[in-house]
Amino acid sequence: MPIGVITNVLAVVIGGIIGTAVGPRISERFKNGLNTIFGICAMTMGVSSIALMENMPAVILSVIVGTCLGFVIHLGDRITAGATYMQRGISRIFGEKLMSGSGLAREEYEATLVTVIVLFCASGTGIYGSIVSGMTGDHSILLAKSILDLPTALIFACALGGVVSFIAVPQMLIFLIMFFLAGAIYPFCTPTMINDFKACGGVLLLATGFRMIKVKEFPIADMIPAMLLVMPVSHLWVTYVLPIVAG
Repeated sequence: MPIGVITNVLAVVIGGIIGTAVGPRISERFKNGLNTIFGICAMTMGVSSIALMENMPAVILSVIVGTCLGFVIHLGDRITAGATYMQRGISRIFGEKLMSGSGLAREEYEATLVTVIVLFCASGTGIYGSIVSGMTGDHSILLAKSILDLPTALIFACALGGVVSFIAVPQMLIFLIMFFLAGAIYPFCTPTMINDFKACGGVLLLATGFRMIKVKEFPIADMIPAMLLVMPVSHLWVTYVLPIVAG
């Protein structure tokens, strides 16, 4: 049962509704302060996952090679392009009506909406949490993400309006696909592979935290392929490399 996915989707919907209703009453100081807290919470989640690491060389290699692969295929740009197409569809249906009270110029409104789509639908945290949830039944990552996403959706809805709540629809589809695919490959994974996968996801969570507090703009979307590589690399490391090193 994808409890974490459902909870995360509901958090975005509820946050969007509340933000649309109370947006004008929330100060900029409050919004900026919350964003900083969100960042340190994401870093805390990352550190707790990294602590599970069993094969550091395999995880580091996966992060480096996976990020290079992301750059080569322009994954970040492709995700942004996909979000742009999604934004156009949403704007056709709801744009004029919802933009009327946003106070943003059209270009700024559309750029912010693309950012929100990427944040909720293609974030490393969401994809990582969905895969962990599908593999192990551990929903803690997505539940923690839901706690962060509700006020995040609220804050964005202050500027964008009720359209934020509708982003939960593609978010649910993407996360459910990750959830069920993870369940299919779980029988082929060892506990070591899973722990190294969690550690790799923790690296992305830590990078996300630094990005949220605006210390460094890590290319989170381009780092996503690392999570696809880390389990095979962990298996190869344990099976072939460690025996040679130990010998």
